Amino acid sequence: MEAAPALSPTASTAVDGSAPRIDPAVAHQKGQDFEAVFLSQVFENMFAGVGTDSLFGGGDGETVYRSLLLQEYSKVAAKSGGIGIADAVQREILRTQETK
Repeated sequence: MEAAPALSPTASTAVDGSAPRIDPAVAHQKGQDFEAVFLSQVFENMFAGVGTDSLFGGGDGETVYRSLLLQEYSKVAAKSGGIGIADAVQREILRTQETK
């Protein structure tokens, strides 16, 4: 007996058995995730030349945790509206699934 293929909890199969459909809210979340990764790379480049303040910090600890801080900054920026990439990605995801 062959098992049916598993669907992700974010997709549903159409009545005609066609490919799974992505919920617009899920597509928006994926767009925000993509934008957060993009902004994280931008922030890494922006802060690459910024030195550490030896009086109040610096050292290996700041070097290690700076990337984590910048990742959190990028998540907050993307969730707060970001620079518009999330909306574009969401539109493209939804447009692509409609053409299949």
